[in-house]
Amino acid sequence: MGIVRKLVVEVIEARNLLPKDGHGTSSPYVFVDFYGQRRKTRTVTRDLSPQWNEMLEFNVGKPSDVFGDMLELDVYHDKSIGPTTRNNFLGRIRLSATQFVKKGEEALIYYPLEKKYWFSWISGEIGLKIYFVEQLLVPKVKAEPKQAPLAEPTEAAPEGEKPNSIEEEPPEQVVENPTTVEAEPPANEAENPTSVLMDPPQEDEFTQLMKRSVSLGSIPEVKVSNNINIVTGPRPISRASSVIFSDAGSGPIEPSSFDLVEKMHYLFVRVVKARSLPTVGCPVVKIVVSGSHVVSKPARKTVLFEWDQTFAFGRDAPDSSSLLEVSVWDPSSAKSFDSTSDVAGHVFLGGICFDVSEIPLRDPPDSPLAPQWYRLEGAGAHRGDLMLATWVGTQADDSFPDAWKTDTASNPASKSKVYQSPKLWYLRSSVMEAQDISHLTHSKDSSYHIKAQLGFQVQKTKSIPTTSTGSPSWNEDLVFVAAEPFTEHCLLFFLIETDRTAKDQTVLAVASIPLTTIERRVDDRKVASRWFTFEDPNEEKRIYKGRVHLRLCFDGGYHVMDEAAHVCSDYRPTARQLWKAPIGTVELGIIGCKNLLPMKGKGSTDAYAVAKYGNKWVHTRTISDSLEPRWNEQYTWRVYDPSTVLTIGVFDGCSEVVFESDECMRPDFRIGKVRVRISTLTTGKVYRNTFQLILLSQAGLKKMGEIELAVRFIRSTPTLDFLHVYSQPLLPMMHHVKPLGMVQQASLRSAAVKIVASHLTRSEPPLRREVVTYMLDADSHSFSMREVRANWFRIINVIAGVIDIVKWVDDTRGWKNPTATLLVHALLVMLVWFPDLIIPTFAFYVFVIGAWNYRFSSQDTLPNFDPKISLAESLDRDELDEEFDALPCTRPNELVRARYDKLRMLGARVQTILGDFATQGERVQALVTWHDPRATGIFIGLCFVVAFILYLVPSKMVSMAFGFYYLRHPIFRDRMPSPALNFFRRLPSLSDRVL
Repeated sequence: MGIVRKLVVEVIEARNLLPKDGHGTSSPYVFVDFYGQRRKTRTVTRDLSPQWNEMLEFNVGKPSDVFGDMLELDVYHDKSIGPTTRNNFLGRIRLSATQFVKKGEEALIYYPLEKKYWFSWISGEIGLKIYFVEQLLVPKVKAEPKQAPLAEPTEAAPEGEKPNSIEEEPPEQVVENPTTVEAEPPANEAENPTSVLMDPPQEDEFTQLMKRSVSLGSIPEVKVSNNINIVTGPRPISRASSVIFSDAGSGPIEPSSFDLVEKMHYLFVRVVKARSLPTVGCPVVKIVVSGSHVVSKPARKTVLFEWDQTFAFGRDAPDSSSLLEVSVWDPSSAKSFDSTSDVAGHVFLGGICFDVSEIPLRDPPDSPLAPQWYRLEGAGAHRGDLMLATWVGTQADDSFPDAWKTDTASNPASKSKVYQSPKLWYLRSSVMEAQDISHLTHSKDSSYHIKAQLGFQVQKTKSIPTTSTGSPSWNEDLVFVAAEPFTEHCLLFFLIETDRTAKDQTVLAVASIPLTTIERRVDDRKVASRWFTFEDPNEEKRIYKGRVHLRLCFDGGYHVMDEAAHVCSDYRPTARQLWKAPIGTVELGIIGCKNLLPMKGKGSTDAYAVAKYGNKWVHTRTISDSLEPRWNEQYTWRVYDPSTVLTIGVFDGCSEVVFESDECMRPDFRIGKVRVRISTLTTGKVYRNTFQLILLSQAGLKKMGEIELAVRFIRSTPTLDFLHVYSQPLLPMMHHVKPLGMVQQASLRSAAVKIVASHLTRSEPPLRREVVTYMLDADSHSFSMREVRANWFRIINVIAGVIDIVKWVDDTRGWKNPTATLLVHALLVMLVWFPDLIIPTFAFYVFVIGAWNYRFSSQDTLPNFDPKISLAESLDRDELDEEFDALPCTRPNELVRARYDKLRMLGARVQTILGDFATQGERVQALVTWHDPRATGIFIGLCFVVAFILYLVPSKMVSMAFGFYYLRHPIFRDRMPSPALNFFRRLPSLSDRVL
């Protein structure tokens, strides 16, 4: 008995076809060609919106690695109906087999009909359902009469035969629904129901199988039953009732959610409960399969013995034959002299064996497999029943996330998890003035300032000397980062007096303001100010100590930065009302790593991956003791802006955690990370690349291994709306209307990182603080001579084109190429006499350069950290020590320390300026280098349009209009940046590729 895979094409209907019969109608039929097999539908007479509702089946052969498997569908008008003399062409579609799904996931899709020739006149669309099914091959004796005609159309149809000459398949030739075929067992199995069970092995063979598995001590013999009548529950389900689609590692698992990663087969065993066991203790279940074994937790004693645990055993070869042994043991009643006790002191209560080749396969969206009662054997006269379910599935199975897995056996608490960052707000507190504090003054030479505190964040106003009125005024804005919910902390304001003679500070009063009472805003409108009462911080009773005038609000119009601006994964404002619709989704498949360096003394690594985009974090399961872990997990994020970056990091986890309640004191070591910019992804294309994991530490640059990822961006908005995003501001409106300073942004980002890290460490299992800070680049170094030199070389690379132009002009003046010099003279005369050609010629020249550089753009690979650009391969030890040295430096000489710190602070500013300058220059280069395909396409398209328009419109009129527009009155200017500036700021640079 075998398995055959088929492609089913359901031709439902067509709409708005062109009339081709000379009377305003058509009589269409559909002709389908797949893998050399041809089928056609019936002809619908005189109908421009015909309905066929026919099912066409095709055998699926070995996939073609060269040309791929293409399905070609043509719609024709039947010449036998009407006065036409030939089969007029009505349209066609061509689809790749990679777009097809398996049965159960199909949907009715309307494909627009395409032209066959350039001057063809085509209209309309056709609705199809296309999916794969797998069916059982009926034995030859009964299958020959049916199977032979199925092959005739493929073999008998000549290559050049016309569509109307192909015979229409009779309805009886269509294969029945695969679910019906699979539900009917073959006749020989129906006659002998016990034949589906494996034959009992010989005594020595069974002993060898038991010895090859993990030893359970002296295990009593568990026989495989041949008599199904002695089992109270039904027999194990035959694997023939469900089939595997393809080999593990090829083909999609679930095209809707797991089509970017490889299929990994697992044997699932769900132990539910037991009854009638000869014990009053808490028995355990031991499972042995393919050399692996696991012991369940003790049963919960109710009316029955309950476990409700699921175990997943990895299977490299799904069809390999092996035994699955499930046994029940009682650890509490074991005695040292008991002959049925094993070396661990457990009493054997019974067991059951399964042939893994007979275990069924479950592919979602199939419903979960129902557990069954099985009679335990091998424990003498006392027998009990065990309820369990076992099936073969993949990582797409619903039970996989919470199941015990063999690849995480040493750390069962490690599971795949999804985390959410807290919702962050900017809390703006405007400290205006204080009143009624003159009676608190201790000295005439005192000055006052306000210290505001929110959790660990502390900010101060400037000091104001004592005034005659006793009402100091500050008028300063203090900005904090607050996370929802707002019930954990209060905003505290301390009135502090500073004695300038004694240089002492005294807290005079304090005001406490609950965060829940503070107003929220989404724009730059003014919030009503309020007076708050100062109280004595040393008294329990509320004693009036003056009052302070404050204007408080939560600014929801900002985006709270927790990442560096050039690698930010989200630019949405905090207020949900200001969010725009998503423009698409990005799908990430974390496949696995190769050639990882051992991170532990035992020569192994417990690796896991973390991905971060927006406020969503994902944590893969930890693969224990493996230098080539395979996760094959897939995740999806909504994309709101294409100029964002997806970050993936790999870490070595702590293997000392045994239970979820335990905590490992060793930090998780970083292995490396990868960044993927969304704007560099072509819509709908799957990028499956291997990235080098590199790590820069005090020991130098290390190549830690490789990670294999699959990334796909799917656009969900119309093309014009998507391209319109490039003209919009990158940051929300408030960042431009009321911008924050650079130093203020840095301090607020540091606070945001601490809040996010604290929030994620409180999850279960926690996302470690060192992981969060590494993913957010919170521990990046303030000064590095290496980065200064790298930014300088980036500048040199940017201006290399200008240097080449200057050199070419100099060579032209020197008549090194007389022909080129004469042509330049002619061009100069033409442009002087016809100045209207200067701008369009330049725009057309830029268009030609951009179109020419398209050939050199990388279409299949994604950029990664570049050690050459980062100058990380040739590092000086002194520079490396300086880069990883903390501020302030640890030099023993105080004078050297002060000078060194000043130099590093100055160097950090120079480094930032050089980096910004290099970024602007690289963005200019990105206009025509196709780093961002859509941006380059927009720019060269605009250049072409400008060239075309300016060829027609006089330049004098354009110059006058531009001058008037540039010199317009400020009341006619928008406070937001221009679309051209917004477009330029969205262009990618090499800043996200520098370590």
